[in-house]
Amino acid sequence: MNKYFDVKDKVYDITEKYPETIEVFVANGFQPLANEKMRKLMGKTISLEMACKSKKVNLEIFTEKLIEAIEQNRNSVDSTLITKKENLDADIKLEGILPCPVRVPLLEGFNTWIEENKEILQLNIEYDLKSAHMGVSWLREKVESGNEDSLADLYLSAGFDLFFDKNLMGKFKEDGVFEDITDLEKLNEDFDNEELDLKDPERHYSILGVVPAVFMVNTEELRGRDFPKSWEDLLKPEFEASVSIPTMDNDLFNAILLNIYKKYGEEGIRKLAKAQFRSMHPAEMVKSHIRKNNSTVPTVTIMPYFFTNMVRPDSPLKTQWPEDGAIISPIFLLAKKKTKEKTKAVVDYIFSREVGELLSNNGKFPTTIPGIDNKLSPEQKFIWLGWDYIKSNNIGGLIDKCMKLFYEVNQEE
Repeated sequence: MNKYFDVKDKVYDITEKYPETIEVFVANGFQPLANEKMRKLMGKTISLEMACKSKKVNLEIFTEKLIEAIEQNRNSVDSTLITKKENLDADIKLEGILPCPVRVPLLEGFNTWIEENKEILQLNIEYDLKSAHMGVSWLREKVESGNEDSLADLYLSAGFDLFFDKNLMGKFKEDGVFEDITDLEKLNEDFDNEELDLKDPERHYSILGVVPAVFMVNTEELRGRDFPKSWEDLLKPEFEASVSIPTMDNDLFNAILLNIYKKYGEEGIRKLAKAQFRSMHPAEMVKSHIRKNNSTVPTVTIMPYFFTNMVRPDSPLKTQWPEDGAIISPIFLLAKKKTKEKTKAVVDYIFSREVGELLSNNGKFPTTIPGIDNKLSPEQKFIWLGWDYIKSNNIGGLIDKCMKLFYEVNQEE
């Protein structure tokens, strides 16, 4: 037993006391828990131990991930550190969001680095790096003001939502406010090769690492259907209402929408929406035509690669890295050009081997930092939106369009 909960506690009680755990449950196939009514209906009748047993998920590893999510919000490491005096204006401000599983280790490492180098740095550093599930809405107000001086000196964040909207951060990019100051001519070979290049050709943005989206397939739920190996497979009619899509993970969801739209157009988004697994409340049973196989669990769960290490070898859940590539949500770094002399040391630390190894080894978030072994095989390819596509489209507008198409399909049903 840990200090937060017992494995015999009801799932509902855990999620009520620690709402931050809901995302972990949903990302691991407990999609019904995303809905409050279903959480009350199902969560009050099943313990954590029973829930893991029912899906043949490793209880010990899953418990560790729940604890990790809880401690991201309750850990003694504060998400904001102001050195020297609290009322002293910071020399450097760093803001953004980090993938949940590595946020606390990254903050601990950053805090230690600042303490060890404070005599050399002689800077007051303020940072606010929230968990990814918090989204970026809290950053929007300053960005929407249109005032460059209101921006932080550095932004470290996953996803496309804020950084490429031409009405938000995109307008500052067009004005040349940001500059890639990493001094990296070549990225890690996994992201700098004949098939893929994550270097911004205009040298405005830097990419620290990526969150790959892969499939977790419940083989017991296939029921005669072919094992899905690609994104195209998930769009087939036989997988309608069978796929758990990470709609609560805005960064990854947006990346999936944008890439599906790029390759398959509006029809691809509609097919993706039809594939979405929907848990049926008893009041919805009259609409049973929505679920063709009447299953109460998804056949396929799209999830960050990190979470695949929780499944036991004897589980019916099998990981599939999409043959056409894992869609990636990049972890971007933006640095203001006019304060680069002050922030250069911080950027160098963020792109250090220490941070790269933490991302790649501990978090399964492949890094662009050169010299780090991401432990990827040649078959583990990526799908990247592409700098040319980003430059020629209003990404913020495309996200809104794709969201509208996606949810319109569900409303029709």
